[in-house]
Amino acid sequence: MLRDLTSLPRAVRGVRWDGLALAVDGPDRPPLRWETAEGRRLLLRQGGRTVLLARQRVTHHGVHYARTGRYASPLPPLRAATARARRAAAGDDEDAWAARWAHHFAAALRASPVGPLHEGDWRLSPGMGPRAVDAYWATLARHDPDRGHLTWFGYGDPAEDQRDVLPLRPLAAPDAARVKAYRRQFREGMLPPVLLWAVSGLNAHVVLDGHDRLAAALAEGGRPRILRLGRAPAGGPVPPGGPHLLRAYEERAACLERARTAGDPLAPTRIATAGRRLDAELRALSDGFGLTRGWPLPGGAPAWEAAARRHAPGWHPDATR
Repeated sequence: MLRDLTSLPRAVRGVRWDGLALAVDGPDRPPLRWETAEGRRLLLRQGGRTVLLARQRVTHHGVHYARTGRYASPLPPLRAATARARRAAAGDDEDAWAARWAHHFAAALRASPVGPLHEGDWRLSPGMGPRAVDAYWATLARHDPDRGHLTWFGYGDPAEDQRDVLPLRPLAAPDAARVKAYRRQFREGMLPPVLLWAVSGLNAHVVLDGHDRLAAALAEGGRPRILRLGRAPAGGPVPPGGPHLLRAYEERAACLERARTAGDPLAPTRIATAGRRLDAELRALSDGFGLTRGWPLPGGAPAWEAAARRHAPGWHPDATR
């Protein structure tokens, strides 16, 4: 089942389209999934292939990773005619354009035999979110090693380690044939969005689909349009910073309630607006996504170490600092 999180574009003026909700019935264990082992070890598996190995630092300042070069997009290639039709149908309504692509990607992910969807609630959201740093795009354009490190807080790490997007395969050269075709689409304003997957264990996003589109946008000196996939946040405790927002809302709501009692005709509208604003601010604190699910890695840490020796020989991440 698919459900738009806010009114569809053009339906309500002044209300931005906020994304697409996905209720997924299964499977219990998807073909593209994260597996975990003791010692903060992570492994991304796609079918029978090991796609990525990662190990979080014991200080929780970052994560080391190694790509294996075995990743395949779970979505079929996008045709230029499809991109042109999506742009023509949406016109200059950017929300409508993003919503159409969200529905397209959701349907393709459901049909994919090698995708990440598993049972539960998911969402597809436009843009990079409130915590994104625009300068990281330039960093990614010049620094994307197969074996590297993502820093979470800096702490003396190299500046190029400050990235929030991790491609699952190397980005193609700017003059590669497919990249050149996408560069033309970028200049014409019809380049489809890049599909990212928000992964809590990396505190970053991996590129699910659109590596060549990403390379094209960066080669043109621009920024790609983004749709992010992630698990819907579970109901639970208010995120850090939330109590302050709640207190401010309660004070504002009490003031507006007194105004409504006094007969202010605009008070009901202002109360509703305050509620929507609180909802948006609370979701912004959590970046709109829940924790990424992981499954136990069969064989545990020894199996992870064996996979590292096989797929990333010579890689010895220093996870002790």
